[in-house]
Amino acid sequence: MALTDRQRLDWLRLIRSESIGPRTFRALTNRFGSAAAALDALPDLARESGRRIRICTIAEAEREFEAMRRLGARFIALGEPDYPIPLQAIDSAPPLLAVLGEGATLLRPCVALVGSRNASAAGMKFTARLAQELGEAGFVVVSGLARGIDTAAHTASLETGTVAVLAGGLDEVYPPQNLGLFERLQGTGAAVSEMPLGWAPRGRDFPRRNRLVSGLSLGTVVVEAARKSGSLITARFANEQGRQVFAVPGSPLDPRAEGGNHLIREGATLCAEAAHVIEALTPLLSLEAPFPSELTLMREDGGSEAPESLWDELDLPEIASAPLAALATAATWAEPATRPEAGPRDIRISLLGLLGSAPVSIDDLVRASGCPVREVSRALVELELDGTVLRHPGGALTRAV
Repeated sequence: MALTDRQRLDWLRLIRSESIGPRTFRALTNRFGSAAAALDALPDLARESGRRIRICTIAEAEREFEAMRRLGARFIALGEPDYPIPLQAIDSAPPLLAVLGEGATLLRPCVALVGSRNASAAGMKFTARLAQELGEAGFVVVSGLARGIDTAAHTASLETGTVAVLAGGLDEVYPPQNLGLFERLQGTGAAVSEMPLGWAPRGRDFPRRNRLVSGLSLGTVVVEAARKSGSLITARFANEQGRQVFAVPGSPLDPRAEGGNHLIREGATLCAEAAHVIEALTPLLSLEAPFPSELTLMREDGGSEAPESLWDELDLPEIASAPLAALATAATWAEPATRPEAGPRDIRISLLGLLGSAPVSIDDLVRASGCPVREVSRALVELELDGTVLRHPGGALTRAV
């Protein structure tokens, strides 16, 4: 699927609108059939949830496209041939990914190398050797352009290809000391971001970036990390995404080794040389589909037509990521035998009463509420837009505290 210029503009407007994240974007486009139809429906959805939502204007989206062009970057859309397949497989994949540099690098097998900003000399040296040998074996090295381990990983893989994932916009390089490295890596690699141009990264943006670092990669290697660090967040994302996690062991006396040693104790694969990573990941390269993938991507048919598949009938992206057997089971409760006479507000109240701090799946909500799946889907989108319901990896939901 390749988007037209108009569709790409609609996608950008929708993902840049207030309260719309990747999962809500997918829920809206699947419900209404296209980004354009979802944009048209947003004002009514917002009114039903009792709030106003700022929608990105055509002029604002066009200005961002023009700024991207001047920078030499471009957007690739989820489902297009040049969108990275591993990233496409995660449930929070960015609908639009901004790319600067050699986009073809993203289609090669990638490995993430992450670790401490305050890395030891030994850790930096080992990272450089690891990155160089992985590159020589045909892997692209992915990291977050931070100081320390990230910098060593990118620098050692400049010749073979490296990808830097930014927490801010592509024109907001952080830390500023790595601006030269950022410019050099574009020759054989790429820089990517899901954030708007001009967006200066905040603390909360780095975990969001970390899910992309792991999502782009077949596996994630943690070289040095404290017990509480962003690198362990990346490892957690990798584990949730079904990717292999590697950790480099270190001295128990070094706080920078606590995180890696803990990961090994919890089941991560020990990495003492590049061969350990290469041996574990090479078999994945021969698989036709090494990642669990969506049965179908977001519809972009220009309107919300009658559903033609089980995916469209269920209208729920979380269910679509389940096995076919689960879909067949889900279809049996898509329309309850006794349809309650409840209005939209009653359904929202009912769902809020069923939600708490423990994550609950949508199928459990449908069963417990006794409401049709389509109406539950609509109500949940409204509650998400209102900020009263949070959607978590895997599609589970909780009530906002």
